[in-house]
Amino acid sequence: MTQARVFDDRVCALGEGPLWHPEREQLFWFDITGQKLLSRDGDTQLDWDWDEKVSAAGWIDRDSLMVAGQTALWHFDIRDGRRERIVDLEADQPGNRSNDGRADPLGGFWIGTMGLSGEPGAGALYRYFRGEVRQLFRDITTPNSICFAPAGDLAYFSDTAKGVVWKQAIDRAGWPSGRPEVFADFSGVGLKPDGAVCDAEGNLWIAQWGGWRVACHGPDGRFLRSLACGAAHTTCPAFGGSDLRRLFVTSATEGLDDGAIDHHAGGGRTWVADMPVRGQAEYRVIL
Repeated sequence: MTQARVFDDRVCALGEGPLWHPEREQLFWFDITGQKLLSRDGDTQLDWDWDEKVSAAGWIDRDSLMVAGQTALWHFDIRDGRRERIVDLEADQPGNRSNDGRADPLGGFWIGTMGLSGEPGAGALYRYFRGEVRQLFRDITTPNSICFAPAGDLAYFSDTAKGVVWKQAIDRAGWPSGRPEVFADFSGVGLKPDGAVCDAEGNLWIAQWGGWRVACHGPDGRFLRSLACGAAHTTCPAFGGSDLRRLFVTSATEGLDDGAIDHHAGGGRTWVADMPVRGQAEYRVIL
């Protein structure tokens, strides 16, 4: 089992959505509860405050991101912090917020929503594509694990509350084709799949809420290996570094029992490890 080390020591209540910007060679991530976007420029810690909960991002160009927020998808200028609304996202449902998301191989962006208090079945999974947001799946409690196989023919997603990760065939335009199939079912062993990412070999790296690790499963769903983290609630991994051989992992203090946080020195911090496998560069979002 490989062991991760601390990349950034800021404590996030609900760290999420790490994104390695391939042109800037810079990591961005979120504290959903704190309504912050975070990053680093070398040893300098950066953060931007938001007026709503923000959770995931894709890169548009060198200097701008698409940021998924509670009411909208936003165009964010990294240089000066300006933001403009691209399109509404469940703006008529104030009890929901965005959660996990990732750009797809065709320049779209998949994003999940969920109830602010995790209400059963309150969330859904959407795809933004060329100015339109279309619902893909509904009745999801905690959408996570959104990522794409290297060949571009499969998407993955999970419902953490159910403990199940699905794989979904996608067509040449990037839309779901047929019904999703179970990729891995952790419900019987009590594991909770959170965010996930595919490496260049098609393996799926799944953060496990409450599991102190990121688990690697082969394309056939078999468990292969794991990355240990010093945080119980790992939330999402992202490959990065100049050769895409570093795995960054966000984590959370939310959900720890009363008093337990005093015994979780690594909780909420962002982690990194040098890996024996290479990741995929994140796809660009096309507006």
